[in-house]
Amino acid sequence: MASDDVAQLTESLARTQVGEGELSYKGRGLKLDDAESAREIVKDIQAFEGLRALRMEGNTVGVEAAQAIAKALEDKSDFQCCYWSDMFTGRLRSEIPPALTSLGAALIAAGARLKVLDLSDNAFGPDGVKGVEKLVKSAACHTLQELRLNNCGMGIGGGKILAAALKECHKKSSEAGAPLRLKVFIAGRNRLENDGATALAQAFQLMGSLEEVHMPQNGINHQGVTALAAAVSQNPQLRVLNLNDNTFTKRGAIAMAQALKHLRSVQVINFGDCLVRAEGAFAIAEALKDGLPILKELNLSFGEITEDAALAVAGAIEHKDQFEKLDLNGNCLGEEGCEKLKEVMQNMKMGDLLGSLSDDEGEQEEDEEEGDDDDDDDDEDEEEEEEEDDDDVDEEEENEEEEELSEVHKVSTPPPAPRPPDVSSFLCFPSPDKLLRLGNRRADLIQQQVDVSDVGKTVEAFLKISSVFKEDDPEVKAAVLDSVDALLNKTFSTPSAQTFNFISSLLVMLGLLKSEDKLKPVAVVPGHLQCLEHAVRQTYFPREHIGVLHAFMTRQCKTMDSCVSARDNLRSTLQKLQPES
Repeated sequence: MASDDVAQLTESLARTQVGEGELSYKGRGLKLDDAESAREIVKDIQAFEGLRALRMEGNTVGVEAAQAIAKALEDKSDFQCCYWSDMFTGRLRSEIPPALTSLGAALIAAGARLKVLDLSDNAFGPDGVKGVEKLVKSAACHTLQELRLNNCGMGIGGGKILAAALKECHKKSSEAGAPLRLKVFIAGRNRLENDGATALAQAFQLMGSLEEVHMPQNGINHQGVTALAAAVSQNPQLRVLNLNDNTFTKRGAIAMAQALKHLRSVQVINFGDCLVRAEGAFAIAEALKDGLPILKELNLSFGEITEDAALAVAGAIEHKDQFEKLDLNGNCLGEEGCEKLKEVMQNMKMGDLLGSLSDDEGEQEEDEEEGDDDDDDDDEDEEEEEEEDDDDVDEEEENEEEEELSEVHKVSTPPPAPRPPDVSSFLCFPSPDKLLRLGNRRADLIQQQVDVSDVGKTVEAFLKISSVFKEDDPEVKAAVLDSVDALLNKTFSTPSAQTFNFISSLLVMLGLLKSEDKLKPVAVVPGHLQCLEHAVRQTYFPREHIGVLHAFMTRQCKTMDSCVSARDNLRSTLQKLQPES
């Protein structure tokens, strides 16, 4: 019997061992609920002398199973690499922190010296960050080189917790004579926003060792971008900077351009869909002229860049011998501008390095561009002042950011062309064109992206989608209504749906109900009311709220003055739908 066990164990190790020092269960689809279900993995770990890496991607691990695996890791002092992305599929959010805490405690007890910690695509939110906080602060992470937390729903609170842990790790490791020298940081799709990004920027500035930074799709505006710019300028070995789909505007872009002047090792810059605008692009072009000698890729797509600015960027890369790709697609060059850009690139013998210009949005008036940019920055300044005045905000509310329930998108390298569907970009700056570019799966993508358990964010998403409604454009109209139906159907069909809170929040955002939280209503447009009229006629809409909506719609309100016809139509529909008394 003993020999059979040995043979079985040998066979198991042969199946799972991948390279020197690594056990892999990647993609097995294992459902590990308890210690018994994890028995095979535990045996393999215990028998593996010199274990350095454990791959658990694509499985689902419960609390008890994690504790059993952790126990087996407690004497693995050679351990270095945790490849634990996509490891909690289908688990309750409350299960993940204790599972991570157990695993982290085991690595600390083992005296491990980690190089890689990959927890990407685990929707654990701020609480999940708390689950690894002790590990990140510990001596086990003094040697950490790669930290991958892509698509984890950390939110602002999680970003702050992580930043504080990294700073503590750097402090303790410096005191021990070997400062933390993190090389790769990946945290895309985490809704870090300005506060989370600024906190992390402080940690980056302390370390000064980063070679790759990937933080796409985080809702970061110029304040956060400026903080990151100051941080990256203190990381001279930086090779890859991916901030795709955040919102620079000219102020953030100029700050980042100034930072780039201090860097000599950068090879890849991805500022696509960041609204760098013309002035920002000119600043980046200036930084390119005398700096960034080994740059290979530059992505400034979908940034509302004009013809002159695009030509300046092209001219700035002329003498870069290692350059491989320039992406200026989706900007505002116009047909003639696109032809001029192609001609300039051809004349520099770099024509084959220019990406497609098929999504160019047409020539834009310069005064219109400048006005829009000023408006954006003014709005952001107002928001910043409001945040500074609000000293009573409860930090726990920030830490309760819900996880992003979205499709898995690995971000180990900058996104390649063609540009993928991007719900976050649409919700940040909605336009009919962006909605259509999401393709036929737009309704599903939006449904997955928006966390319907957060009433405020759901209402905001509904208003963003409906704002681009066009009655006279059948394609846009259909796309908007399909998206609205998908979002609201999921919202109202969720067992724990707070339908009354949704209606209350909607009335507040439409300016029909006063908010105790001093929320600023949106500028109501006809699309808001036209989509609401469509929604109330659908079977998913709660009938018990028809009367409430009708009562508020019959009131006189200045916010509705610009869309009287749409308001009257909605009022009439609500009147018809009210149950007979």
